Amino acid sequence: MTPEEGRRLVGATLATLWLVAFIVADVAVTNPNLSLAPLFAIAPLIACAVLPAGPTAVFGVAALLLAAWSNQWNDAWGTPQVWVRLVDIFLVSAAAVMVAWVRVRRERQLARVARIAEVAQRTVLPLIPRRVGPLTAGTRYLSAAEDTLVGGDLYDWFRSDRRICFVVGDVRGKGVGAVEQAARVIRAFRQSAAAGADLAAMAAQMSDYLMQFFDDEEFATAVLVQITNSTRLTLVNCGHPAPIFIPSDGDATFVLPPVGLPLGLGSSYESMSMPWTVGDRLLLYTDGLSEARDERGEYLPLLPLAPLLRESSVEDALDGILAKVREHVPDGQLTDDLAALLLENALPEGGSQTDHHGSLVASADTVQHHLPTALEHLRGQQDGDAARSSVRAE
Repeated sequence: MTPEEGRRLVGATLATLWLVAFIVADVAVTNPNLSLAPLFAIAPLIACAVLPAGPTAVFGVAALLLAAWSNQWNDAWGTPQVWVRLVDIFLVSAAAVMVAWVRVRRERQLARVARIAEVAQRTVLPLIPRRVGPLTAGTRYLSAAEDTLVGGDLYDWFRSDRRICFVVGDVRGKGVGAVEQAARVIRAFRQSAAAGADLAAMAAQMSDYLMQFFDDEEFATAVLVQITNSTRLTLVNCGHPAPIFIPSDGDATFVLPPVGLPLGLGSSYESMSMPWTVGDRLLLYTDGLSEARDERGEYLPLLPLAPLLRESSVEDALDGILAKVREHVPDGQLTDDLAALLLENALPEGGSQTDHHGSLVASADTVQHHLPTALEHLRGQQDGDAARSSVRAE
């Protein structure tokens, strides 16, 4: 049974019980000057809150018939007050039917708008695959706004033959305006990543692009990550909370590259490269995680969460982190949007996709280095084939 069906069942049950209760009360009352008939009109009013117009009309007709029976039972026919009571019940029932019709119509309109809004909001955040080359990835998004799927927080990814890039960011502001600006940040990330610039130049290009759309009080914090081989990763921090690095065989630490200005405010950024071996994990997140507070205003400590991030799968680790956040904040209600991206350096399914230099794919330099040897080998095969053909001809 769906929640909507459950609500309708409850409404119909309450309206029926109301009619039954006042039938019993009307029978029990012996005072001829006391009439309970007008109270039957409450039943269609209860029904119109959750039932469509048709069932509400059924309760209206039932209320009208029971009122007529009540007047018969109490020998009240022949007085002017009887017709006033019946007209009153008829008008109340008709109004209840109209209310039910308008409510259902508006609910359907809101449902259509909600479906359109859901599709529009989901287009802002792309679906990051579980496997991206040699990486295992997982994402989570929680919106603090009621009935809203996404807000100003964002994540995205890009993959080419040479590298894999990720971004996690947070646009200042809330509501529809923040969603619109978050979409622009994602657009800027994809354009810059496709242009092939290094990570620091990517951040500068994104910031320059966003300056055209941000006003004086708007900006976006972000962390950019680039992986070009299976042994190192590069990061750029644009005024964003520091990522957490969880090595496979050590203590978790915050990654602290040089912090630049948020996107839309800065024009120059510095990158940092660090070792990245199989089994290592990196958590990127927004301030919905780092600034989650309890009743006393104390922040959620992040590094103690490292065992959750290390000892289970990527998906389970993210679920565990979100459960801890909900336990920490009052009533489990976030006061800010939360986006999280967890990356793990793992061998690709089906075996390694790296060359012997550790790169994700063979680079142009690698191909150029091995090309002369390959050509010589090919020429040798061709000369051998020609010689064998000459011998056979003789």
